[in-house]
Amino acid sequence: MALGLPLVCYLTAFLCNDVTGCPVPSVLHPRSLTIAKLRKEIGWPKDGVRGLLSFKVTGLVLAYYFISLVLLNVLPGSVVQGVKLRSGGSSAIAILGFASLGTVLQGADFPLWTFIYQNYIQIMSVNLVIAFALAWFVYIRSFSVKSGNKHRRELAAGGHSGNLIYDWFIGRELNPRVKIPIFREVDIKSFMELRPGMLGWILLNLSFIAHQYKSYGFVTDSIILISGFQAIYVLDALWMEPAILSTMDITTDGFGFMLAFGDLVWLPFTYSWQTRYLAVYPFHLGWWGIAGVLAVQGVGYYIFRASNNEKHQFRQNPRDPKIAHLQHMQTQSGTKLLTSGWWGFSRHPNYLGDWIMAWSYCLPTGIAGYLVKHGSPVLMSSGDLVDGEGFISGGAVKHQVIQGEAKGWGMIVTYFYILYFAVLLVHREMRDEEACIRKYGKDWDAYREKVRWRILPGIY
Repeated sequence: MALGLPLVCYLTAFLCNDVTGCPVPSVLHPRSLTIAKLRKEIGWPKDGVRGLLSFKVTGLVLAYYFISLVLLNVLPGSVVQGVKLRSGGSSAIAILGFASLGTVLQGADFPLWTFIYQNYIQIMSVNLVIAFALAWFVYIRSFSVKSGNKHRRELAAGGHSGNLIYDWFIGRELNPRVKIPIFREVDIKSFMELRPGMLGWILLNLSFIAHQYKSYGFVTDSIILISGFQAIYVLDALWMEPAILSTMDITTDGFGFMLAFGDLVWLPFTYSWQTRYLAVYPFHLGWWGIAGVLAVQGVGYYIFRASNNEKHQFRQNPRDPKIAHLQHMQTQSGTKLLTSGWWGFSRHPNYLGDWIMAWSYCLPTGIAGYLVKHGSPVLMSSGDLVDGEGFISGGAVKHQVIQGEAKGWGMIVTYFYILYFAVLLVHREMRDEEACIRKYGKDWDAYREKVRWRILPGIY
């Protein structure tokens, strides 16, 4: 997993590109594939593996992390009970405000957007290095955790098996915190989960929108919808930040490579595959397509937010008039489990809403796939249709972006998120089930009799 998932990120970045197509032509004709031809088609760096990183990109990415930390500490926030966590989305709003101002002044030529698009691979590589470094730092530091320590540090229940690789991957310490000079104490897990990666996801999307506009002279409804949905998701998470205190990531999972890589690499770089695709092939939905996608997103978001709010309100104050009517059962551990409302519908209704929303991120790409045809200068202008199906893009020397024989094959990339997310949610639900069995024992058996279905009633 620690090697396979980063490989997936690189393979997708190279095999679905703006150089030759998505997927590249050699994938469609494997018999004619050669290493030299593939290197040319995927845009492999001229200086080889060394081209995957650069000092300039590394420095700027580290500056981005530093600025995020500064804003987290100097802008208004609050401390809520539970795991110590500064709540509110001030730092995200400040960074996005700067990007917005630059875009107003310079449009799609704002250097930030050009830098992100042109250095996509290198930025991903730096974040991968940071994820590995963080995983080793918190793993080694976790051995200093002593029972009953005054700082209330503790090990994750499933993170100290004695197997070095497993514990490093899953995370030994539950909520590692560090005191950095000048800054206040930083909760590494909550910071990484909500700041650099999720905000980076929005910035990547915005850079792809800027590239589409620079290439074609317009911005499509499809890329606006996806970017808008995902921005709402991220800003909602930041606004409702205290609610993460009751999520499995915070209460149960340790912080190791799994979360470090997931927060800093997997989330921003794979969740933005759809907008990266649309930056090169500007697919239009039309009004009926927009209506359909909005309906899917609306249903998913309502289920996701309503169920999470219900659980959070119940845990904070069971006597709150908004949720006081809900039925629940008392456990021997002292915890109350909801057995009606959304949490009587299934044991994880929020996962269902999350998965439904995932469809609205992928559907706007249509039947995906394209080929980039390079050629001599043409008279048509950027954004014009080619034989009713492709587009003219480029600078002085134009090139055609058409679907051709690649049509449908690009869906492996643009619809991957739906399949991956379903597997992720089921795996997460199974881990949560195991944790609840350990915690509640026979009470959990009684609870399962009352709430039979795990995620989707009648199916799972």
